[in-house]
Amino acid sequence: MATKEELLEILKDGVINYKEEEVKEASQTALDDGHTAIEMIMDGLAAGMEVVGDLYEKQEYFVPEVLMCADALYAGLEILRPHVPKQEGGSVSQVVIGSIQGDVHDIGKNLVKMMFDVAGWEVYDLGRDVPLEKFVEEQLRTDAQVVAMSAMMTTTMLGMRKVIKMIKEKNPNVAIMLGGAPVTKDVANLFGADGYAESAGNAVAEGIKMISRLREYEKEKGE
Repeated sequence: MATKEELLEILKDGVINYKEEEVKEASQTALDDGHTAIEMIMDGLAAGMEVVGDLYEKQEYFVPEVLMCADALYAGLEILRPHVPKQEGGSVSQVVIGSIQGDVHDIGKNLVKMMFDVAGWEVYDLGRDVPLEKFVEEQLRTDAQVVAMSAMMTTTMLGMRKVIKMIKEKNPNVAIMLGGAPVTKDVANLFGADGYAESAGNAVAEGIKMISRLREYEKEKGE
């Protein structure tokens, strides 16, 4: 019988080397042996994704590898996530995410979505080429705490400013995160956003930092 440490290592390695079947087997074994699902997700799957993020930043991995790693990650999440107890009061953090109208690029957006998934957020993915009003409608419908928008072209980026204005007028407490090649910190500040990620790679890094903070938080909570 595999120890907890061995299972965590198999999950971590399975994500890094995109071994989907091994991840599935280890996830099921972990549940059968009575290990905690959240620990397997955070210290196994998410820890593997942190390494993938480093490899991507160093340009040892590229988007196709990251997407295969993501498949392995999701295979494990599918098995483990139903066994994570709901937070007190059943409320989980929610995010509305999409690529802005006129923009059909969505790799960066999908990577960020994946990070929110790992962190246990409820993700409302609007897809790509999303009409500006749709972001506002979806935020109001779901009461999501965060709205994340991506743009890869300067022309489409300008739409973000309109969305931020519309959302903040109705709900000033929503945190808005911008991402995509033309977006800079200055642009995000100018548009009134709360945060930004400068590229798909940076979005991965930002998301991974978020996971690291979450893992620390889970550990503190468990102590």
